[in-house]
Order: sequence, then structure tokens, then C-alpha cells
Amino acid sequence: MKFTLSWLKDHLDTDASVAEITEALTDLGLEVEEVSNPADRLKDFTLGYVKHAEKHPDADKLRVCKVDTDEGEMQIVCGAPNAREGITVVVCKPGMYVPGLDITIGVGKIRGVESFGMMASERELELSDEHDGIIELPSGAVGDRFIDWLAENDPAKVDPVIEIAITPNRPDALGIFGIARDLAARGIGTLKTHDYEAVPGDFESPVKVTIDEDTLDGCPLFTGRVIKGVKNGPSPQWLQDRLTAIGLRPISALVDITNFFTFDQNRPLHVFDVAKVQGDLRVHRAKGGETLLALDEKEYTLGAGHMVISDENGPESIAGIMGGEETGCTDETVDVFLESAFWDHVQIATTGRALKINSDARYRFERGVDPEFTLEGLHRATQMILDLCGGEPSEVVIAGDVPDHSRAYKLDPERVQSLVGMDIPESDQRQTLTRLGFRLEGNLAHVPSWRPDVQGEADLVEEVARIASLTKLQGKPLARLTPGIPKPVMTPQQRRQQMARRTAASLGYNEIVSYTFIDKASATLFGGGDDATMLANPISSEMSHMRPDLLAGLLQAAARNQARGFMDLALFEAGPVFHGGEPGEQREQISGLLVGRTGPKDVHGAARPVDTFDAKADVEAVLAAIGAPAKAQVLRGGDAWWHPGRHGKICLGPKKVLGVFGELHPKALSEMGVKGPAVAFTIWPDEVPLPRKSGATRAALDISDLQAVERDFAFVVDESVEALTLVNAAAGADKALIEDVRVFDEFIGGSLGEGKKSLAITVRLQPTDKTLKEKDIEAVSEKIIAKVSKATGGILRG
Repeated sequence: MKFTLSWLKDHLDTDASVAEITEALTDLGLEVEEVSNPADRLKDFTLGYVKHAEKHPDADKLRVCKVDTDEGEMQIVCGAPNAREGITVVVCKPGMYVPGLDITIGVGKIRGVESFGMMASERELELSDEHDGIIELPSGAVGDRFIDWLAENDPAKVDPVIEIAITPNRPDALGIFGIARDLAARGIGTLKTHDYEAVPGDFESPVKVTIDEDTLDGCPLFTGRVIKGVKNGPSPQWLQDRLTAIGLRPISALVDITNFFTFDQNRPLHVFDVAKVQGDLRVHRAKGGETLLALDEKEYTLGAGHMVISDENGPESIAGIMGGEETGCTDETVDVFLESAFWDHVQIATTGRALKINSDARYRFERGVDPEFTLEGLHRATQMILDLCGGEPSEVVIAGDVPDHSRAYKLDPERVQSLVGMDIPESDQRQTLTRLGFRLEGNLAHVPSWRPDVQGEADLVEEVARIASLTKLQGKPLARLTPGIPKPVMTPQQRRQQMARRTAASLGYNEIVSYTFIDKASATLFGGGDDATMLANPISSEMSHMRPDLLAGLLQAAARNQARGFMDLALFEAGPVFHGGEPGEQREQISGLLVGRTGPKDVHGAARPVDTFDAKADVEAVLAAIGAPAKAQVLRGGDAWWHPGRHGKICLGPKKVLGVFGELHPKALSEMGVKGPAVAFTIWPDEVPLPRKSGATRAALDISDLQAVERDFAFVVDESVEALTLVNAAAGADKALIEDVRVFDEFIGGSLGEGKKSLAITVRLQPTDKTLKEKDIEAVSEKIIAKVSKATGGILRG
């Protein structure tokens, strides 16, 4: 929405500067996008007087002029045909920037004669396209600023143009009068009211209007009248200047008048050439398939249900959007039919989008215009046509009625404080709403017809706060809901996830954040890819399913990094995974991935390929950080994407799985495009039981002052026996006395025979009540041997 400062001042009596006005507009919610002030580029130019002019000694078309300026007499060589003695000119002195030429003037020689500047034409100062000669001013004193002369004698040329962005909920600001109303409510001047009188008709209108019954919901009100004997032609210069300043091309007086009211009052109008209208006008819905050549010289095919205005020959205008070329006004137009109607904004938007027509009328009608201004707009436009074009008006033709948009809401002064946090006196609130056009009856605020966006009590509060300026809002801390120390904001599960992320990062992993959507092939590889997790409207084919496991995203990230030369990676991610599409069919997961070697190559050979035990150490560290029990079982039986013999499930029981670690299946790596070795871990933090005590205090330290004893055992067992089975059996021999059991050696083959191996363990005994004697140690050792033999079938190695 563009407008000039002088146009705004037609409705606003103010002495505020352009900067003050633009600052207020943005603060009011009418964001200023651009300010174009011609005076800014002309502020340095001054007036001069040509005292003497003579022919250049070496050029017939050049003249050497002596020009009086505010800095004394200057010699300027000029090639303009009107350069002569006795004229007042605009002087561009050395060092000044000339916008029309995009150069900075300097001292130079022209055909051997020095020239100290130039005398400007209108095009060189970007005032017009005139460049046949230099500017000649009828008045002005030497040294006066050119912009001051323009402001007094031709203000349109230095009229600032302001462009603001209009949000869809503020159609009233699509008229300059509405913008002035907001500024006046803020206190940037006083709103000017322009009284009008209805223009009486001298004869009955020869053109009648009807609205079909099924179209009344789209056109509740249609008004119009015939004006005979008009003289169409160029509009007055002031009107042309205003339209040109905001980017419109002046066409003719009749068309320019309708454009003027479109921007001045947010009241789109249309004029028909009565001589080209056959019979009466009818507002109705198109059957579909009709064609119309519009004013933009394009032919449109109407769809079924589109609202049109037709005469006996067919459609003559696309209702509320654009008129037809056939009945458009020209310089030969003598009689016109002036239309002012109210159209339903939804149906105008539907038709405009279907036909792909963008017009100023559509832009305003689809956002909303003032229904009660329909008839007043007709009378105001009639008077302007009579003033500028002459003519004789008919009686007004009215079809339909003004739709009832009346509504009122209670003004509660206390809600400004509760909703916005501003302390505004009730008297100021009432005064603000009154200035904005609201009518107050007690505590009821009646909404003006031009504000369709106000739909409740909260909107009244918004208007009050907006005019008072939200920049005055002072930040205040929220009051505590309960006295004393506030409860933790984060849930236990959120704290666990935070601790897991910190621990993984401290172990050297880099966190990634991947999409929760993956492709079907990757989802299928990790146990998903079914219809339950398929998206109805995916962004792309690579994001068609919800991810069933975080390892898919980690492997995709690893593949992308390896493709760019980064082969050794440590990545982790925390987030939800999905096994269905319904609420609750998801679970939180934390996964880490190690690819390549443990470090860069070095002379000592310390770097090695990552293995299962790297993943085991890291998963145990993360589980410990989130409070998992120290004692857990490691079982087989992981999902198909884990290596069948090089992974383990960390469990508290056969069905209570806390996590998985190990090598990934070579097939999974190949499918995802990752070059191994690659090991990973996965944790489900929700499966880790919460501590029984929720307090922050720790239990007392339980430590024994008695010396511990360690004993080593070596058992010969079958090669298929797992070390964990042996360890668990030894630890269960005396749970009160045995503190720890560790495997420290494994031997296969040799004298043991085929299919046998030797596992050596260290058992640490920690007494709590008395020092152990040899017989006590022997008794425990016998229990250990018996337990291990029963659980594994092994024998003590001799």
C-alpha cells in the first residue's frame, strides 16, 4: 500500500516529520517497507542566475555561461538550446552527485574551456523525462535550495512516498483515510472529517439493476446511477500526480476517479459506458463456459458459480474483480453508469484465484471493505465526476440491502493488564476506542463496520494496547505458582536423556539430528516400512515412512561423511522411534555408532579398528550415567541388523531389555552404503527402572574396614559355554561375601583337547563382620566350584 505525505495530510492535520510518521506506523502494526523521499537526492542543489552567455569559441552548439551562485560567480559550459542570459537555473557544483546521470560532477575542460559544474535538466534530476533543455525557473533567489523552491511552487515533485505492508486482518488500512485514523488515534495529528451531502438525481435511471436470488449471498448490496453528459479526458494534474506517485498510470478522468477512491477510501468503483450497455444490468452466477474480454485485454473463461454483471448481450464485468473491455469508458464516452457494490470476500477470492486475476479491486474486496460506505462512496464519487467532468446525475438505483455487521463486546479495563501486562487507565482506553471509530454505550463497545477483524473482547484489548504502543511494555518476572523452592521443570525421563547426551558427548561422540522420516527400504531394513508408519503426504520419496530405529539415520549420516573422505566416525542421536502411527506407538531411544578406527594412524600403532567391546564400554558408561542397575545380564538374541555372534543384549531379565551393543550385520552396512568395521549401541531409557527413592539425598556410604581376599580359579568347560554363565554361577555361590567376579584369561586347544577351553576367573571376597580365616575361604571356594560345575558342566583345571 503506497501513499504520499500530502495525500495523507488531506485526512490528517499534523506537523509530524516523515520519520515520526513512519516510526508510528510500524509501531501501530502497519509496517513501513520503504520511504522514497525525492528531497533526499535534491537537497544539495541550489538556484543560480545566468548573468552572461556567449558562444563557445570551438563549438557551435555550446555556450560559455557566467552564473551567479551562493559561492560566487562560476563559469559553466552548457550545450542546452535554452541556455541564455537572464534565466534562473538549478546549479550542480563540483562534488555533487547527479542522480539522473549517476555521476559526481567535477571540474573539467570542454573543448579547451574550463567548466565548474553544470546546469541541470529535469531528467538529470529525475523529476521527469524532459531533457530538451535546462530547467528555467520563473522565480527564486540565487543560493536558495531547489527543494525549498519545489516545496513552495511544485510540491508534487518533492512529495515523499511511503509504502506499508498490510496484514490480511487490517482491510481498513487499505484506504489512506483508515491509515490517518490510526495515526490520529496515536496522537500524530488530528483526523479531518469530510462531510458530504447525497447528490440528488434529476431523472430516473435508464439502466436498472437486479440481483438473482442465488447471488444475494455473494452480492448483498448493489448501488449505481447514470450520469449523462460527462466530458471525459485527462484528469487534473493534482490527480495525475497522486496516482503516478504510487505507481498507477493515469488513464482518463473517469477511470482516475475510481482509482482515487480505491486508494483514498478503500472503496473500489467501476464505470460502464452506457452507450455500450444493452438493456438493464443483472448480477448473477455464471453457468460456466462464458467468455469475457477484460480491461487488461485478456480473455477469461468463466467457471460455474462465478459472479458476473451482465446486460442483454451477456457478461460485461467479472463482479468485484475487473470490468469488461466492451463497456469500458473512452474519451468519446458521454453517458456513464457508476457502480458501487458490496461483495462477499470469500467468493471474490475464490473467483480471483480460479481466473488468476490480480487487481486492486480484488485485493480489497477479498480482504473486506466497509459495507456501510457503499452508498456514501457512490455519492462522493458522483460529486467528483460532476466537478471534474460535468454531467447530470440520475436517481440512485439500489438492489439488495446493507448487510448487518453490527456487533458489540464488553470492554473490561482489567483485561488489558491480565492479557497484555500494561497498566492503562480506563479513560485512556475509552478514548482510544472512540478515536478508532468504536461507539461506546456503558461498557459495551460497538464495532465499526470497517473493522471486520474485531471479533471479541480480546480484540478490544489488542486495539488499546496497539495504540498505546507495545514498546512501553515492561518486562516483569512471573509470580511463582507455589511458595518456597519451585519443583523441577524437567521430568525424570528428560533429565535422563539430557545426561545420556552429555555422557555420549564426553565419550567423544558427535550428536546428529536427523529427520524422523526415512525411505521405505531403510525402514524395512530396521524392522519398519509397513503401512502403519507410512506418511499420507510425504515430502519426498526418501521421507516416506516414520523411522523405526535411530541407527538408520546414523548410518545414512556415516555414509554421507565417508563419501566426503571422513572414514573414522563417532556419532550419536537421541529421539523418538515409531512402531505405529497412533498416539503412544513410539518410544524414546539413544543410539551411538562407531565406524573405522579408534584414532589416526601413528608410529606406535596405537590405533586399531573399533570392536564390540568399544561399544560395550560406551553403552555401560551411558547406562551408568542415567542410573541403570550395575548388575545386568548380557544375552544373545538381538534383532536381525546385529551381527549374530558379535552382539549382546543388556537385560534385567529375559523380557526387560535396557539396550543392545555389538557389531552391525555386514548386510545392513552394505545396504546403507557404509564401509566397516562398524559397531553401535542402542539404549531405551524408558526401560531403565526409576530409583525407589525420589529424594536428592544419597544413602550413607557402606564400606568395610576388613581386608578383602582374592582367589583365582581356572575351569575347563566346553567351547560353547559362555563366560557370562560361568561368572554368574561363581557370583551366586555366596552373594553376601562375593563382591566381584572377573574373567582374566582364556585358553583354547593344546592339552585340553578339541572342543574344550579354559576360563580363569578372579573372585574377590569382602568380609563385613570378621576377618576371613583359611577355612572360611576354603568353604566359599568349594561352593564356587560346585556352582560352576553344576551350571557349566566344567571341572577345575589341575
